[in-house]
Amino acid sequence: MILNYIWIGFLLIAFVVACIQTIFFGNTQIFSDIINSTFDSAKTGFEISLGLTGVLSLWLGIMKIGEKGGVIAAFSKLVAPFFTKIFPDIPKDHPAMGSIFMNISANMLGLDNAATPMGLKAMRELQEINPDKEKASNPMIMFLVLNTSGLTILPISIMVYRAQMGAANPSDVFLPILLATFFSTLVGFISVALMQKINIFNKTILLTLLSFMVLIGGLIYFLGQLPKDQLSIYSNFAAALILFSVIVSFVLMAAIRKVNVYESFIEGAKDGFNVAIGIIPYLIAILVAIGVFRASGAMDFIIDGIGRFFALFGINTDFVDALPTALMKPLSGSGARGMMIDAMKTFGADSFAGRLVSIVQGSTETTFYVLAVYFGSVNIKNTRYALGCGLIADLAGITAAILIGYLFFF
Repeated sequence: MILNYIWIGFLLIAFVVACIQTIFFGNTQIFSDIINSTFDSAKTGFEISLGLTGVLSLWLGIMKIGEKGGVIAAFSKLVAPFFTKIFPDIPKDHPAMGSIFMNISANMLGLDNAATPMGLKAMRELQEINPDKEKASNPMIMFLVLNTSGLTILPISIMVYRAQMGAANPSDVFLPILLATFFSTLVGFISVALMQKINIFNKTILLTLLSFMVLIGGLIYFLGQLPKDQLSIYSNFAAALILFSVIVSFVLMAAIRKVNVYESFIEGAKDGFNVAIGIIPYLIAILVAIGVFRASGAMDFIIDGIGRFFALFGINTDFVDALPTALMKPLSGSGARGMMIDAMKTFGADSFAGRLVSIVQGSTETTFYVLAVYFGSVNIKNTRYALGCGLIADLAGITAAILIGYLFFF
């Protein structure tokens, strides 16, 4: 229902802004640009889904091997003490626990392609225990918001882009991104916990959060001792090693249990193809609305307005150069990535704007994309408060990114 209103809202706002530009500024090209954006967005949506087909088939095949080999069940038991507190509606030892853990772990390592199929598998498993098949359940919402908050320990892709754009030290945004994304995840978790009346002062929850803080602190200290020019190399190696180790361990465990690994992979891979096909209409719908919104100039109007508002109070407005990335981030991952690269190209990778857009890009995930793909894959129509909590996490992450950017680099 919420996506329905947002979809209509984007189109109406785009139409009004386009009319204003035509009548008052004589921009007769604007409607042609909008129509062209619908074709481009539809094509992009299909290409993304098509690109996901191979990745989904691969990783859902690997997940099926892990499921039959007992690895997923082992992960479920590992995270059960904490997850049973924040996902009280999921039955004990349900395979969704393991899939959720795998998805969150892949996101933390910055492995976007690996995280998506694991997340879609978790969402399908949550749908199996959902009493209302068209309405998002509490576990679905908690999982989606944790996903969209985008907790990332190793922002590999961003450091690679910075290196390509000529940054003297591509990894100098590592710590700011880690801090910003941590605040995003924490605020997202608390917002959902309050809506679902989860006791965040429970001993298990507090102990887990404290342990996680210590782990992040230890990681920051360890990576801080490494030569800065080699930080991205070590991070990339660690992520790739962990990912391949997961694949090998899944296969070995299944082989030890005398599971037919090849047939299990094919069974899971077939599911991946079906899931990829199923999300095409949902993805095209949201990308078309976002494309129209951008092409109409509504995004530029909002950014200019924000800059003028803060200037009235004498507040430094250097952060405005990063707002296109910040405002696009919840809407389109590829769009935000493009704006990040454009900002680094325009202002320089080592400029304040160049560093700030990198922090913003890593501070949170693409909420509308995740909402459309994940809920669309299981035909959820009523998303309840998932979008609201996801956007709260986005706001916290982006705000933290801007403040931390000023703290580190201004």
